[in-house]
Amino acid sequence: MPKYVIERELEGAGSLSSDDLQGISQKSCDVLEKLGPKVQWVESYITDNKIYCVYIAPDESLIRKHAEMGEFPVTAINQVRHIIDPTSAE
Repeated sequence: MPKYVIERELEGAGSLSSDDLQGISQKSCDVLEKLGPKVQWVESYITDNKIYCVYIAPDESLIRKHAEMGEFPVTAINQVRHIIDPTSAE
């Protein structure tokens, strides 16, 4: 199943409290439960003003539906084509 990286611009994201992040996470999980098992949230990375989320889904439309239902911003959605790490150099 394809993997996607979602970029979300959110001013002050890096300053969100633990409670804020827990609330966002719970809201995302609630929406995912409604959408069913075809779309999965893997993890997210919080930077100063952006959140980068990794999702697995059959296509981009389910990711956009998740964002719409959860009222999450979407700046860009990019399908992962390849994954490399230090072992790729061997």
